[in-house]
Amino acid sequence: QVQLVESGGGLVQAGDSLRLSCAASGRSFSSYDMAWFRQAPGKEREFVAAITYSGRNTWYAESIEGRFTISRDNAENTVFLQMTSLKPEDTAVYYCAAVWGGGNGWYHLSRANNMEYWGKGTLVTVSS
Repeated sequence: QVQLVESGGGLVQAGDSLRLSCAASGRSFSSYDMAWFRQAPGKEREFVAAITYSGRNTWYAESIEGRFTISRDNAENTVFLQMTSLKPEDTAVYYCAAVWGGGNGWYHLSRANNMEYWGKGTLVTVSS
C-alpha cells in the first residue's frame, strides 16, 4: 500500500514557475514508477509526465515538454514536478500516481487506468 500526498499548488501568473511535490508513505517507494496527471475543469484526466522507479527514464506529454521536469528523490520518498513558463491552459488539478515498477514504458505509464495508487490532487491556477 502506498499513500500519496501532493503539495505545492497555487495561484500564479502566466510565465511563472511552480514546483509540485508528491510525498509517498508506505513500503518500497523506490520500486514504484511514478507519474503526474492533470484534470482541467470539464475535461478528462490527462497524462503529464512519468519517471521510472530508478529515475533513469522519463516521459512527457507533448503539451508540456520542454517546460516541465519530473524528478524523484528515493531517499526522501518524494517525486517532483518542476513547472516553468506556465500558461493559463496549464490550469488544472494535478495528481500524483504510482504503479509497481519493472519494465513499464511510456505507453503503460501514460494511461491513468494502469496506475495503482493516486493522491487527492493539488490545484494549480495560472492567470493570464
